[in-house]
Amino acid sequence: MIECGVMAIIAYLIGSINFSVILSKKMAGFDVREKGSGNAGTTNMLRSVGKKAAVITLICDILKGVVAILIAMALGKIFSDVNGALLIQVAGVAVIIGHTFPIFFKFKGGKGVATSLGVLIMSNWQIGLICLVFALILIILTQMVSVGSIAAAILYPVLTLFIPENYIVPGNYIIYSIVLAIIIIFNHRENVKRLLNGTENRISFKNTK
Repeated sequence: MIECGVMAIIAYLIGSINFSVILSKKMAGFDVREKGSGNAGTTNMLRSVGKKAAVITLICDILKGVVAILIAMALGKIFSDVNGALLIQVAGVAVIIGHTFPIFFKFKGGKGVATSLGVLIMSNWQIGLICLVFALILIILTQMVSVGSIAAAILYPVLTLFIPENYIVPGNYIIYSIVLAIIIIFNHRENVKRLLNGTENRISFKNTK
């Protein structure tokens, strides 16, 4: 469908706007990808630039997912003959891929967790909030953001099987949820290696600016 192709392009371009790179250059005078873990995301912003920059980055990255889904909903209403759930799924996948491989920043972006959160909350607020709380609990207990992120990604398809209500547009989301989970886990492949080796970095909010 042409509409799905247009939606994919729009969502990918939205995802490609990497706020961590933009903000780190503006607020600290360097590209966050040149510091710390080299990842263009909230956690590395927290370690390399500080709390304020990390919070702004987190909010902006979540909003990318929200905006992409809102546009998909609008297109679904404009083109009534198009499967609305499919448009949302295309938007969700494309915006996360854009965040991970941003065309505006040499295809080197973040891991897509915050953007995925925006997508999840918009697609199904109940599942999104459960995944968020689950991730936060694990992050607090382990002091490792990767553990919470990966676990929440795995939980998402499971919840999709058992929670059939509260979807913003009714449809079959199981394959979609599996695809998103695979993307997030793939983006954390280096973290998985460090977790298995017992060398994964821990996060501390006390030592950040």
